[in-house]
Amino acid sequence: MKMYILVKESIPLGIAMTAVGHAAVACYKKYQDTEDMKTWLDKSFKKVVCKVNDEEFEKAKVVENNIVLTESSLNNQETAIVFAPREEFPKQFKFYRLYK
Repeated sequence: MKMYILVKESIPLGIAMTAVGHAAVACYKKYQDTEDMKTWLDKSFKKVVCKVNDEEFEKAKVVENNIVLTESSLNNQETAIVFAPREEFPKQFKFYRLYK
C-alpha cells in the first residue's frame, strides 16, 4: 500500500519540498476515516514522490481520490497532486520518475 505524490518538474526545489509536506498532511486529513488510510498508517506508511511534466500532471488528475495543491507565492499555481493510499495504482504510475 502506497501514497503517491506527484510534483511538477517546473516547481523550485524549496517549494516542492513544502508541497510534499502539505500533500501528505492534506491527504491524511481528507481520507483519515477510510479503511485504506487506516491500513496504510498501521502497516505501510510508504510514500512515493515523483517528478512529472505538465502533461503527466494533467493526465493524473483523472485518477480518483486525489488532492491538487497550489502555492500562493506562485500566484496559486498548481504544484503537486497527492493520491489517497491504495494497493494498486494505474499503470501510468510505474513510469513516473522518482524525485531525487
